[in-house]
Amino acid sequence: MLVDLWPLFGLIIRTPRLELRLPREEELAALASVASDGAFRPGEQPFLTPWGDGTPAGRARAVATGQWRSLAGWKPDRWELPLGVFAAGEPLGMVALMARDFPVVRQVTTWSWLGLGHHGKGYGTEARAGLLALAFDHLGATSARTDVFQDNHASQAVSRKLGYEPDGISIDARDGEAVISDRLRLTASGWSAVRSSIPVTVAGLEPCRPEFGLDLPLHRPPLG
Repeated sequence: MLVDLWPLFGLIIRTPRLELRLPREEELAALASVASDGAFRPGEQPFLTPWGDGTPAGRARAVATGQWRSLAGWKPDRWELPLGVFAAGEPLGMVALMARDFPVVRQVTTWSWLGLGHHGKGYGTEARAGLLALAFDHLGATSARTDVFQDNHASQAVSRKLGYEPDGISIDARDGEAVISDRLRLTASGWSAVRSSIPVTVAGLEPCRPEFGLDLPLHRPPLG
């Protein structure tokens, strides 16, 4: 079975309304179709990489090729886990957890998009909470960082709700102009203050631990 070759296909994060997991082939096609219908309103540009500006077919292909690239390039010291977001089996969008040198640095970053029809329903907050629970409660992260454009009000709101705090700014080029992003950081102690607001369960993690550069169980049984 595929999960025997790639145990990450057995990793499932569940929140009250959502299930986050690696999509199989037909599910990836369904997620690509969601992206083809749009992930933000005309005139908005919440992403540094303008993948959402092209044609519907271009957006769909970007989702598929991005997924294959992330999995093909996976290394324990540099990984990107792109998960489909599903509600009662319906594909809503995608979220991802990323890290470099995680066993040493213990810091993660995230990205996300949801189909335009699923905005404003709290799914973004719930899905990000699922990623953070995996990172902090199961992988032993000490911090999570995100860079958010100052005009990306929805993502700013999600980050504030989940306890992120200001950590400086970054400046990037977007559409030929310099644009400022707020750099936000959530610490493990900050996460502990909000984790109970959204219950999260994680299944299928133990076989995946070496893929994250974690060869030993995070919680060892007491001696004696």
